[in-house]
Amino acid sequence: DLCTIGKKASSFFARFNASITAQTANLGDQPAHEELIGTVKVMLDAYDEGRIDRLFLVSNEFVNTMTQTPSVMQLIPATGHVDEELDHHWDYIYEPDTKPIIDALMMRFIESQVYQGVVENIACEMSARMIAMKSATDNAADIIKELQTIYNKARQAAITQEISEIVAGAAAV
Repeated sequence: DLCTIGKKASSFFARFNASITAQTANLGDQPAHEELIGTVKVMLDAYDEGRIDRLFLVSNEFVNTMTQTPSVMQLIPATGHVDEELDHHWDYIYEPDTKPIIDALMMRFIESQVYQGVVENIACEMSARMIAMKSATDNAADIIKELQTIYNKARQAAITQEISEIVAGAAAV
């Protein structure tokens, strides 16, 4: 099962007849967190019902203006390591129970990770556009410089031709 965010992802996976469970598109340049909650909930419900056994987030990671890398992150089941120094045993009492608190926190964590992925994708797209526009501007400046040189050479040749004709006419007199 797939959950896609954005028109390009939806059309890409539709070409392969993939099973798209939920999709969100037309988020714009400043997506709202609320626009993603429904799509995330569909996937979390599928995990709770046992229809999927893992949930991954595939997105672009914005490293810097020139570098964006694809990333795949497993959201559930949670992975990681336990730091022995931080593994204290505190006797906290949770009311009414720990499970609802952990579930709510996990849902918010997954929503925020998906939101971060969407925002980083937008940053990567904007960066790629900015680099493309700078490259186009630089190329246009180079072409203008070449054309200016060609124009100046043609103008210089025309002036030289006129001077030669004037001198030849003066010499004939």
